[in-house]
Amino acid sequence: MSIRDSVVQVGLLGAGAWAQFAHLPGYTRDPRCKVVAIADPVRERAEAFAKEFNIPRVYTSHEELIARHDLDAVDVCTPSATHFALSWAALESGKHVLCEKPVAYDYQDTRRAAALAVSKGLKTKVGFTFRYSPAMRYMKSLIDEGFIGEPFIFNGYEQNSQWLDPQNPLRQVDHTADQSIIHVSSLEGYGAPIMDIGHLCMGSRFAQVVGTMKNFIPERMVRATGTMMRMNIDDGDIFIGEFANGAIGSIQTSFVTVGNYPGIEARVYGRKGALICRMVEENGIAETLKAASADSVEFKELEIPQQFYPTGGSARESWRSLFYANLTHSFISEIRGDVAGNEGNFEDAAHVQELINAVEKSFRQRRWVTIPLDADGTT
Repeated sequence: MSIRDSVVQVGLLGAGAWAQFAHLPGYTRDPRCKVVAIADPVRERAEAFAKEFNIPRVYTSHEELIARHDLDAVDVCTPSATHFALSWAALESGKHVLCEKPVAYDYQDTRRAAALAVSKGLKTKVGFTFRYSPAMRYMKSLIDEGFIGEPFIFNGYEQNSQWLDPQNPLRQVDHTADQSIIHVSSLEGYGAPIMDIGHLCMGSRFAQVVGTMKNFIPERMVRATGTMMRMNIDDGDIFIGEFANGAIGSIQTSFVTVGNYPGIEARVYGRKGALICRMVEENGIAETLKAASADSVEFKELEIPQQFYPTGGSARESWRSLFYANLTHSFISEIRGDVAGNEGNFEDAAHVQELINAVEKSFRQRRWVTIPLDADGTT
C-alpha cells in the first residue's frame, strides 16, 4: 500500500503558541493526516496539547519521537537555534520534514539539509506562512497567467509594532552576545517570508543587494532573564536590490512600526498591470488583494475565488489558522503524491537565508553584495 492510500502519520516537535494556533489546527483540518505524537521538554505543555488535539503519544525527548518507525513526517516547531539539528536528524531517519524558519542561520547548512532530503527522496517544507494565504495564492495565479506582464518592480514589507513597547519580553535572542555590535533580528525573524514572496512573485531571485539595519529601542525586557537589558538588535531594516531577471526591488522589515499586524504587504508592478496583496488583519478581514492595469490605473479590490481557501475557510478567519491550513494541506499533498513538485522547500529556504546573510554582509561592509555569496569575491 502506498502512502497515497493511507493516512500520513505526523510527529510534532514543540508545544508553543505557534503550534497551538497554526500547525495543529492545520493538520486537524485535513483528514488525510493524523498527528500521532508530540514532544516538548515541558511535559505538561505537551500533555495539554495532546488532550486538546487528541494526540495519543507524548514525549519529553525530541529524539524519542524522531526514532519512531511509524512516522511519515516530523514537524519542527521548536526554538530557532534547534531547527537545523532536529531537521537533520529527522531527514536522516527517513522522514519528511516541515520546519519553521530559519532552518539554519547559515544558508550553506540549509542547502546541505536540502541536498540530504533530495538524496533520500523526501519532501521538505518551511514555515513561509504567507505564501500560502488565499490572496497570495490568487496573486501568484494572476501573475502566472500574465496579468502584470513583464515584472518591473517588487516592494515588500513585513512589519508590526509587536516590540514597540520595550517591556514586551523579547524571545529567541542571545542575551549573552556582544552588545557593542548590532545583531540580526527583524531582518531574519520577520524578513524571511516577504523575501520568499519576492522570489515567488518575480519568478527570479535577488542577484545584488545593498541594505542597512538600525537599533531604535536599545533597552528591552528579555524573556530569558526577566530583566531590562541593553539589546543591540536590528528592530528595523531596509534593503534594495536587483533581481537576476533584470527587475528591481525593495524590502523593509521591522517590529516597531505602528499600524500593522501581522504586517505583510507585497506590491508587484509590471508592463501590463500591478497587484497589491495586503495580509494585515484589519476590521475583521485577514487579507485583501487589489489590482490595476495599464488602461485602468486606479486600484480596485478583487474578490478571492473560493478555490484558494482551505475547506471551510474565509477571509474572516484568523490569519494564523487560515494561511497555515493551506501550508499543511500543501505539505500533505506533496507527501502523498496528490500533487507534483515541492514548493516552499529547504532549497527555497536556502536562497532566502543567503539573501539575509547577503544583506547583513552589505550592512557590515557598507557596500553592494553579489549573490551567490560564494561568487561574491570578498570575505
